[in-house]
Amino acid sequence: MASNDTTLNNAPPMKATSHGVFQGENPLNAALPLVILQICLVLTLTRVLAYLLKPLRQPRVVAEIVGGVLLGPSGLGHNKAYLHTVFPQRSLTVLDTLANLGLCFFLFLVGLELDLNSLRKTGKKALCIAIGGIGLPFILGTGVSFILQENVSGGVHEGPFIVFMGVAMSITAFPVLARILAELKLLTTEVGKMAMSAAAVNDIVAWILLALAVALSGSGRSPLVALWVFLCASGFVVLCSFLVPPIFKWMSQRCPDGEPVDEVYVCVTLGGVLAASFVTDAIGIHALFGAFVVGVLIPKEGAFAVALVEKVEDLVSGLFLPLYFASSGLKTNMGSIKGARSWGLLVLVIFTACFGKIAGSVGVSLLCRIPWMDALAIGLLMNTKGLVEIIVLNIGKDRGVLNDETFAILVLMALLTTFITTPLVVAFYRPAKTQPTTEYKHRTLHRRGSSTSPFRMLFCFHSVRNIPTMVNLIEVLRGTGKKEVLLVHAMHLMELSERSSAILMVHKARKNGLPFWKKDQDIGSDQVVVAFEAFQHLSKVAIWPTTAISAVLSMHEDVISGAERNRAAMIILPFHKHIRVDGQLETTRVEYRHVNRKVLEYAPCSVGILVDRGFGGTSHIAASSVNSVVTVLFFGGNDDHEALAYGGRMAEHPGINLNVVRFLLNPAGTTTPGSITIDIKESETSESNSIDDEVMAEFKQKFVLKYNTMKYDERAVTDATETAEVIREYGQSNLFLVGRMPEGEVVGLLKKESECPEMGPVGNLLISPALTMAASVLVVQQYHSQLSLHSLASLKEDEMSDDGG
Repeated sequence: MASNDTTLNNAPPMKATSHGVFQGENPLNAALPLVILQICLVLTLTRVLAYLLKPLRQPRVVAEIVGGVLLGPSGLGHNKAYLHTVFPQRSLTVLDTLANLGLCFFLFLVGLELDLNSLRKTGKKALCIAIGGIGLPFILGTGVSFILQENVSGGVHEGPFIVFMGVAMSITAFPVLARILAELKLLTTEVGKMAMSAAAVNDIVAWILLALAVALSGSGRSPLVALWVFLCASGFVVLCSFLVPPIFKWMSQRCPDGEPVDEVYVCVTLGGVLAASFVTDAIGIHALFGAFVVGVLIPKEGAFAVALVEKVEDLVSGLFLPLYFASSGLKTNMGSIKGARSWGLLVLVIFTACFGKIAGSVGVSLLCRIPWMDALAIGLLMNTKGLVEIIVLNIGKDRGVLNDETFAILVLMALLTTFITTPLVVAFYRPAKTQPTTEYKHRTLHRRGSSTSPFRMLFCFHSVRNIPTMVNLIEVLRGTGKKEVLLVHAMHLMELSERSSAILMVHKARKNGLPFWKKDQDIGSDQVVVAFEAFQHLSKVAIWPTTAISAVLSMHEDVISGAERNRAAMIILPFHKHIRVDGQLETTRVEYRHVNRKVLEYAPCSVGILVDRGFGGTSHIAASSVNSVVTVLFFGGNDDHEALAYGGRMAEHPGINLNVVRFLLNPAGTTTPGSITIDIKESETSESNSIDDEVMAEFKQKFVLKYNTMKYDERAVTDATETAEVIREYGQSNLFLVGRMPEGEVVGLLKKESECPEMGPVGNLLISPALTMAASVLVVQQYHSQLSLHSLASLKEDEMSDDGG
């Protein structure tokens, strides 16, 4: 070992850059090109692994741990030529420095995720579960430490080793747990809320214990050194508690919501994080503690905290954090686990860690009278390890507390316990679905009649961009003198990602169950909530904003379950394209098209897809100022009946002028000379026409004759061109209402091939560049327990293509 150190000390220092291969230099002998190669290799491998593990619903941290191990001596590092070329010993200082710098900022983000106000409100049950989930595994970890000392960890300092083992066994990774809960759609359940609260308490206690372990692991001979380290660290935390919150509260007050945050404030914050890291490193505990403390103490209210996350998270989580796992993987040598004794110790450590965490959490949960299956789910979830575990192990390795074999055993334990969490919860836990308190009758608008029950709708949106049109739609739906109550559930659809900002939204979703409505007037404003609060105060509509955080591929499940839970008569979804400045439609995200298709296929009620071209303008219009023209294009069929019913409800608002245009086939112009027309579906056509006539007659009697703001027009057309010309005559409309899959002879004239088959033939015509329309479009599908084969086929068409449509 001494000879290696001498060799390293005599080796010439690496230059920052090379002169290039044409100058006869190897770029890999310079620090910058080598670290660039290392970063590219790490990112490629971890992203590929994350993609491969995605079907198993594993958090990205699992892929990053595995990727780090594969890059080290346990995987590719078996090839010494590769190891000495790509990860030479003299380059590891640069790699470790970058990794730890990124880690400091990531721990700052983790601190931002922890809301101390929520911790203070943690219920007794969650607090007891947290204590049980820490106490038992810590005690068992202490016991295992004596066995490991006798077998594989001889010669280490006993006190620090015991504490490190106890902390390693008792940790629950709060950020990883939050993502697993969101992935399994358990965030808003009692189990999810309990596990999150307990994990947050566990996280804070684990960091305190880790600080103690680091203080004890110093190389100072006197115990007074460890005492001084711990006292200085405590003093640092107390000092920050008095200085950090008022400073950042002052900054937050000068960063209004919706306005860009001043660059000076961001610079001061990041500089403060680095300064705090320097102080804690100088004290003798790791630099990351300073960054974590600053993150925890920054007030979470207002736009400032979210802006900080957005500035830092992509670079840190996407670039620097994988480097830390690579750095850790280079220290992990699975080859050091040799023989039956070592593998037996590995099994013992894994069993002890799982048993201690699960038994401790489950036992306390049962004492708190939590049902057995819920208690088991909480225990399994609390067994989640992850990044925090790897940090603990790396600090122990760097401090000489853990040798190679112990380190490898504990890394494998952390990887396995995190990997098995999701499959075990899915296998053993089946959350009971809450049944509606009353029968779910009204799934459509058509034939609803004069019901005394509230008229319920579920409006979904992806961003603030969708809100003005949504609010104006709600305004015109409520009428003005209606006795029937309009109850709107507005669901903010958020994508679950590895980004910390998604976890900040998790806090909002977790505080009061599903709704993220802020009842505390002192809390900083959320644009979404403010918009709905303002509208609710100005109208008599009851609005419940909610949020759903999930992966895009399962987002439709949240919409469907939300509609069932709230007994909605109709779901309104935003189209997957938005309007550009030049008036053309541009794809927002292709994945949103998948969401819409799945909702159309499995919805428990009627569905509307809204193509937003600014209905009502960019702000809420007062009831007295509403003056809009709405046009229903009626061809026939159930979906058109639903669109007509929707238009009839809107027409009850005095500010709405409704046009109903019924398209009929002009038989005189539909045949060409020499052609023979054979109608093999004459009976079906006449039957559907009679139903359409009946629906239209009922509509005219109920609305057209009653309201002077309504107009009815019948137009006979011979082909698609004439149909388009008729529609152009109503181009001054503000909103078109059409059925998704209309029926009748005229529909057969329209073009079948279309860019978005799920929008139906008429919907596609209205959004095509051929019709330069400025009106918004609502494409409506009526609820049926089983969609027709034709309707289902339109949802499957081009499903596997990724053309951006």
